[in-house]
Amino acid sequence: MSNLIIKNATQVVTCSGFAGKRGKEMNDLHVIENGTVIVTDGIISHVLHAGEKAPVNERDYTVIDATGKALLPGFVDPHTHFVFGGYREEEFSWRMRGDSYMDIMNKGGGIVNTTSATREATEEELVESGRQRLDAMMRLGITTVEGKSGYGLDKDTELKQLRVMRRLNQIHPMDIMPTFMGAHAIPAEWKGKEDEFIDFNIREMFPLVKQEKLAEAVDIFCEKDVFSIKQSRRYLTAAREHGFLLKMHADEIAPLGGAELAAELHCLSADHLLQASDKGIRTMAESGVVATLLPLTAFSLREKYARGREMIDAGCMVALATDLNPGSSFTASVPLLFAIACIYMQLSPEEAVTAFTINSAAAVNRANHIGSINVGKQGDLILLQFPSYKFLPYHVGMNIVETVIKRGKIVVKN
Repeated sequence: MSNLIIKNATQVVTCSGFAGKRGKEMNDLHVIENGTVIVTDGIISHVLHAGEKAPVNERDYTVIDATGKALLPGFVDPHTHFVFGGYREEEFSWRMRGDSYMDIMNKGGGIVNTTSATREATEEELVESGRQRLDAMMRLGITTVEGKSGYGLDKDTELKQLRVMRRLNQIHPMDIMPTFMGAHAIPAEWKGKEDEFIDFNIREMFPLVKQEKLAEAVDIFCEKDVFSIKQSRRYLTAAREHGFLLKMHADEIAPLGGAELAAELHCLSADHLLQASDKGIRTMAESGVVATLLPLTAFSLREKYARGREMIDAGCMVALATDLNPGSSFTASVPLLFAIACIYMQLSPEEAVTAFTINSAAAVNRANHIGSINVGKQGDLILLQFPSYKFLPYHVGMNIVETVIKRGKIVVKN
């Protein structure tokens, strides 16, 4: 049954809205004390304040008494690479002895290492490992996820990754936004022919991906020694002409000007942004690009965190994401994400919640129907074991999600 009543929640943290929030707005969570939420046929039909009588027959609904618990929208993770083959545990130990991300890439590790394992993996193997990762994410309260290709870097494997995501979207409760990231790295067979590799993606891959309706967005790793601003502009401009939404890995390792390019092209989001310039931050705020920050990656790489506090103060729409991937962030730890965002990046608990609900929904172009508790939105909800959302960063590193609800059905009971 997808009819559900959650009543007497100590806090209903609505994060109310149908678009992402910028600057000071990110602090307003529109909390209802001792509220009730009703989901009818998978859609939120009523949001009631204390004392308001439910205008439905409770016998037609599953009823949860949420006394002493906080109710929030399901978390939205707007940047992951969760479909991949193989692991890179050896590279982690190399990093711990001081090898840089680019050092590891230059000796055949990094993305190219995962590319080999993903090319060898069967579609069934990738479906099974992807399903297990989605299960783990859902237990942490994530109900919608973006997944990128980019571990094939050839026609067959890129399409295989995207088809795996399509199958998982059909068989798993999680909603998946698929993103084509053919320009994630330069494969060995294209070394020295980077412009031709961009041409290959534009001429061959974009039409194929569009024809099979395998992706909603296109992404590129705009970075020193990977793809230049000029190459990224050409790739993304062509992607828009094919009808794709635009996303970017921008200014992660070097201050290349990726944030400025994202603003120029009005990308849906620019992600990472550890080295974003003051001008880049200002132009993202002006253009409405979602600044998606990935603190678990900076943590894993021992890099300085993105300037989330300054971005919010400048009026940016800031989202958070886990960047789950086999190399630089082999984790989808929501508890650690909240702790780092608040303790080290100086986001308030309210801003962090906004960044992982309505703003991360905006980063996957879904703020109109997920990411908040509003009448008419999909019934994706999580119930915490504590009475306040403030326990998310406070109970450091601990999963406090007790119940996960997807389209009005209980899918996880921790």
